Amino acid sequence: MGDGDLLIELTDVTKDYRGLRPLRIQHLELRAGQLIALLGVDAAMSEVLVGLITGAQLPDTGQVHVFGRPTTSITAVDEWITALDRFGLISDRAVLVEQLTTEQNLAMPISLEIEDLAPSLRADVRTLANEVGLTEEDLAAPTAALSASAQLRLRLGRALALQPRVLLAEHPNATLSGPDLSRFAADLANITRRRGLASLITTADATFANALTDRVLELEPRTGLLRPISRWRRWLS
Repeated sequence: MGDGDLLIELTDVTKDYRGLRPLRIQHLELRAGQLIALLGVDAAMSEVLVGLITGAQLPDTGQVHVFGRPTTSITAVDEWITALDRFGLISDRAVLVEQLTTEQNLAMPISLEIEDLAPSLRADVRTLANEVGLTEEDLAAPTAALSASAQLRLRLGRALALQPRVLLAEHPNATLSGPDLSRFAADLANITRRRGLASLITTADATFANALTDRVLELEPRTGLLRPISRWRRWLS
């Protein structure tokens, strides 16, 4: 799928979050159908970047435009909460209820009636589970008993549950290695492409980034410049 409408744009953004240095982004664009892997952004900086994009935080300088509007123009809480439905977030900050089953956790973004799932809700949950690679055994298990790979796939499913336009992921590969890592990269790339999502994935792993997409950028924290990873560096990694 070719690149579509401009959905996210950050221009000359800085945000002081009490890190070693402020977050700086000279210019970042994310378009419909585009998947970008972003290197050089640690976990704390990733959280700030997601907050800026979703409007949970405002930049100290510069502008963040989301779906054609500056985030500074969203002043009503109800409007902001409604706008959040257009984003899906994969993050350890998204709480999973460990005492509940995977099926119940996957249903929570759709409905709070999770004690005895209605047939239509259960069907929707099973369709979503199949898409993200969760098995029947996974669905019946308490979330706390899941493998790291299955927990990540559950987080992916929850991020997709409300049909977002933009998928944001904060170092999703941090708990994976070996075959689990390569399988998840392939599945995530296929899902985002099939759904036509605009996706921004932060990671510290160049191999994972290269497995996701040809659009790999690296942040120069001092200047805020986003540099495309050259072909020879991609080959070496």
